[in-house]
Amino acid sequence: MATTLLMPKATAVWLVDNTSLSFEQIAAFCGLHPLEVQGVADGDVAGGIMGVNPIQNGQLTREEIEKAEGDPSYRLKVSDPKVRVAAAKRKGPRYTPISRRNERPNAIRWLLRNHPELKDAQIMRLVGTTKSTIDSVRENTHWNSTNIQPMDPVTLGLCSQIDLDLEVKRAAKGTASPDEADQGTMLLTAEEALATAGGRTGTTDLQPSDETHRPEHHEDIDADSVFAKLKSLKRDDADQD
Repeated sequence: MATTLLMPKATAVWLVDNTSLSFEQIAAFCGLHPLEVQGVADGDVAGGIMGVNPIQNGQLTREEIEKAEGDPSYRLKVSDPKVRVAAAKRKGPRYTPISRRNERPNAIRWLLRNHPELKDAQIMRLVGTTKSTIDSVRENTHWNSTNIQPMDPVTLGLCSQIDLDLEVKRAAKGTASPDEADQGTMLLTAEEALATAGGRTGTTDLQPSDETHRPEHHEDIDADSVFAKLKSLKRDDADQD
């Protein structure tokens, strides 16, 4: 069930002009005071506002209006939206309400003290501040530096605990521990490779292979001995016949 009404005053103007609903019914549906609705009917309120048809925008049905017109005690109900629009993903720094902008330096100091692994860009996303403000808090050059007290940005309402945990995890993944850095294969520079090789030049770590055991090793062939063996084989075949 939808909980908010689009353009309540414009909707009230349309209902006053196009229905026989009571002021109380229109006021309850649009979230206005009955005197405001009466002012709309008299032309003293919402002057120049064009009425908006709630039937066309899908927030009210003709059957619902007719039911309310037949029963003055009935209260209109907003229709369920037929199309649900996904919430747009936030891009750029977080918007901070004006009433809480003075608390941002306190949140920045808390983040710098408790999560030094966070990058400036991450703090900017969490608190909705600028890099110059972060630098001034870090270097104690902020105009109100003497009164800045570290305070949790979640407690101040500047960000959610989920967003803070996500940024901390991202920063942790970007900072590998020395034990993790030693694992795996590491490429050496040319200078490091030469230093590791030491005095070895023209040598390899491979063991010399035994050429005599290789199947492709070519031995010296004696032609006379080969023909002698062939002749002896022929004589053996002839004797068997």
